Amino acid sequence: MAPKPRPPRVKAEEVRVLARLAAAGAHHAPVALASRELGEKLGVSQQAADRYLVALAERGFITRNLAQRRQRIALTPAAIELLREEYTSLQRIFQGPGAVRFTGTVVSGLGEGRYYLSQPGYLLQFAERLGYEPFPGTLNVRVGAGELPRLETVRRWKGIRIDGFKASGRTFGGASCYPARLGGRNCHAIVPDRTSHQDVIEFIAPESLRNALGLQDEKPVDVEIVEA
Repeated sequence: MAPKPRPPRVKAEEVRVLARLAAAGAHHAPVALASRELGEKLGVSQQAADRYLVALAERGFITRNLAQRRQRIALTPAAIELLREEYTSLQRIFQGPGAVRFTGTVVSGLGEGRYYLSQPGYLLQFAERLGYEPFPGTLNVRVGAGELPRLETVRRWKGIRIDGFKASGRTFGGASCYPARLGGRNCHAIVPDRTSHQDVIEFIAPESLRNALGLQDEKPVDVEIVEA
């Protein structure tokens, strides 16, 4: 499975324009803003501001409705993701590696973790990059709706890369791992490049986390995940 495509690259001054638009509320809903007004906020001419808007629209970072006297501008999901990445990068510079903490709920998976974690193509990488071969099975933790932004923060981190590979005529997707503590026990969160469960995160460790911690389905568990 291929990683999700990254937004097209933009210049630093264009990121500044997006940040100004977000500050005006364009990340929530379209805002009425003339190019002249934007130029004043940026300290540039109306013509320069308009060129920025045209370029960002062409790259798919904003939408512009010019039907009214004052154009209405909105940030696209690609622009919001770009600003989140910039925010995460600045946090890393000034605050060091990030960490998120929350309480989740243990849930049962479909049993696929045992099959995937037993593949030699993964085991070799786990041993080299994590320092151990994990117990053949993941512990699944469901994240509450209020904690989903924290999970999205983790997914934007670089992590410890586990590469995809081909074996026996099929393709096995890649993933990223992050040092974690689950119920006070050291482990790793593993995030596949593609997953259909946006509110569930999986954990691996040398031993069975469910047995070691005495966990049962629907029971709460404290989680800490650290940027690698």
